[in-house]
Amino acid sequence: MATPLRSNRDFRLLWMSGLFAVLGSQMSALALPLLILKETGSAVQAGTVGTVSICAVLITMLPGGVMADRVERRRLMRLCDVGSLLAVTALTVAVWNGHAPMMLVLLVATAGAVLNSVYAPAAFGLLRAVVPPDQMGTATARLQARTATVRLVGPLVGGALFGIHEALPFTAQFLGLFLSTVCVALVRTRSAAHKKAGSVFSRDELTAGLGFLWQLPYLRTVLLVFGLGMNFAFGALTFTALAVFSEGGRSGLGGGFVITCVSAGALVGALLAPRLSPDRHIRALLVVTCWSCVLTAGVLAWLSSPLVAGLLCAVCMGLSTVASIGFLSTLLVVTPEDRVGRVQSAASFLSSIVQPFGPLAGGALLTALGPRNAFGVVGAVLAVSAAVMTLAPSVRSGAVPPPASPAAPEADAEEPDAPGQHEPAARPVPDAAGPHRPAPRPVPDAAGPGAL
Repeated sequence: MATPLRSNRDFRLLWMSGLFAVLGSQMSALALPLLILKETGSAVQAGTVGTVSICAVLITMLPGGVMADRVERRRLMRLCDVGSLLAVTALTVAVWNGHAPMMLVLLVATAGAVLNSVYAPAAFGLLRAVVPPDQMGTATARLQARTATVRLVGPLVGGALFGIHEALPFTAQFLGLFLSTVCVALVRTRSAAHKKAGSVFSRDELTAGLGFLWQLPYLRTVLLVFGLGMNFAFGALTFTALAVFSEGGRSGLGGGFVITCVSAGALVGALLAPRLSPDRHIRALLVVTCWSCVLTAGVLAWLSSPLVAGLLCAVCMGLSTVASIGFLSTLLVVTPEDRVGRVQSAASFLSSIVQPFGPLAGGALLTALGPRNAFGVVGAVLAVSAAVMTLAPSVRSGAVPPPASPAAPEADAEEPDAPGQHEPAARPVPDAAGPHRPAPRPVPDAAGPGAL
């Protein structure tokens, strides 16, 4: 009989590790652009930090998955934690001394993004070893609830600390990373692929995760339609709502209410997911989420109310969170142990690559067509995605492991020791957040329903 999650020591340590790390990263995510703005007075330079981080994540995400399948995953997570601690320490000391050079800030932001690209797939592999398959849905939901809560609280705390002294948010991040490092160091379970990946920059290894996803029609369809199409369209929808209800920038109240509702919807969805068994009802959840987004776009095209917009977007985000948790649980269970890092990175890459373009498309549509037509076009894109998710035979059939992977069950049977079973030989998330990590995790976030 599997050990309950509440008694699973290593899962609790991973949960706490992510709590400390994500809280610190959320505080610094708000404080970092404020620091640059205060130091330079340039909004362009402040925005550059986020752009550099996103580019670094996208470039290193696939190599990070290969690395997670080559090195023992707990050891790799510890190395990433130490690297993040060193980077954040350098920034914290510089801010306390009264001057943080732009080059140092960019280096720290880039280092954090690169380390996260390695840490995240390693954490997913370790999570797979720590949690039995029948508890994966509940574990993923608890990780998501933790992260959604921190995302609501972290920026507020970071802003308050920055108001007292600009170095305090970064000091808090240092403490969070230190505690996260301690938690990972105390984890007993080890997770190493039985068949290690090859060269990190080999084309075959970089595309191995994408190849596995393409082999399974269910995974391929859901990631392309829900992960890319819906993520892109919902990003455009929320940005359009933000712009419209902020009255062109004259008031942040209405737009801020919509974004807050989106974050709250993610939290509520994560809290409800364990009771809804999302891994057992994944197709229904995906279909309902898609058509809910279509309905939301249609209502917003005719009814200009931030209250209605916020509530509808919250419902969409809540459903998306539950559906994404179910999908991630399925993905972790069907992926062979020796490829889990590369598959997780590939899924994250597909879900993340379109995120920067959704708001851009929403802004362009709003400028060219006006609010009603912009919502209408976005709704049409959402409707096409919803129709595919409803009618596609591959979505109906579910995730069936490819027949060309006979070694996968044997690898699973020899999986590294999990707590509660026997002693081992020696942080979504989906979300196992990494050091200095805002998480492009294949887990839902405020970007939209497709953020698997």
